[in-house]
Amino acid sequence: MRAIVMREFGGPDVLRLEDVPEPAPRGGHSLVDVTLAGINYADVHVRGDSYLAPVELPYVPGNEVVGTVDGGRRVVGLCRGGGYAERTLLHRRVTWDIPDAISDEQAVALALQGNSAWHLLFTSLRLTEGETVVVPAAAGGVGSLAVQLAARAGAKVIALAGSPEKRTLAGELGAHAVVDSTAEDLTERILEAAGGPVAAALEMTGGVTFERTLAAVAPRGRLAVYGFAGGELASVPTRELMERSITVSGFWLPQLYADRTALPTSMRALFDAVAEGTLKPLTGAVYGLGEAARAHHELAARTPTGKLALDVTR
Repeated sequence: MRAIVMREFGGPDVLRLEDVPEPAPRGGHSLVDVTLAGINYADVHVRGDSYLAPVELPYVPGNEVVGTVDGGRRVVGLCRGGGYAERTLLHRRVTWDIPDAISDEQAVALALQGNSAWHLLFTSLRLTEGETVVVPAAAGGVGSLAVQLAARAGAKVIALAGSPEKRTLAGELGAHAVVDSTAEDLTERILEAAGGPVAAALEMTGGVTFERTLAAVAPRGRLAVYGFAGGELASVPTRELMERSITVSGFWLPQLYADRTALPTSMRALFDAVAEGTLKPLTGAVYGLGEAARAHHELAARTPTGKLALDVTR
């Protein structure tokens, strides 16, 4: 079968199309004929050898897929690598039938990024109606869904985005105010947009952006960290946390894979919201399987909006 294989760590060009053996059967898993493979920042970290879980080379990246099992039943699911391939294994605990009202392109945006957005807001931050929350990368995969989910829950959303086009899109998704994420006075802009310190914030860039976002969080507020897309890990200022009684938590979706209720609950909520029309996954560019390196180049440049995916059938 065809698959994208990494035989070394490095830039996008280490992603090469090869013929490889099919996955060997494993207990509790289903062999899926992959239609779409989701592209995520986690894949960038895997490629650069900075992922939270180390991988052994050679390696087929890809942590979420849409495909068919049992002769045509559509499913979406999560995997620990192996997604950039014509066939992969999905554990039955993290595989879900796709409702008829949901397209493949919508479904591939929900497994990793949709579940992440849902649990960041409602499990990590415990966001409630009337609170103000900062959402970074608001035109991206996780961010665009988090803006909608938070607004739908009755929160006031302060969205961060790096270009005028992305800021306009964040406003259309339901953000109450939109701020330039690249501004050096980011803290002041968040405070002005929110009318004061915020109760909750998400953070996925790291470095100085982490510091500026944290500075906008109110006493007894909460901040959830789910990435360091800027490449620089943040140093948590414990004195500042104590002085303002701020809670900073980390989030990594695979920690929920073994939980028998967490992901089924969020997937059901996400499917229902999309079917009702109250949640609209942003379907972005779809590349052929052999264009994985190009897709990673464009993702690293932060030019795309919405969910990026590989069409494994072409």
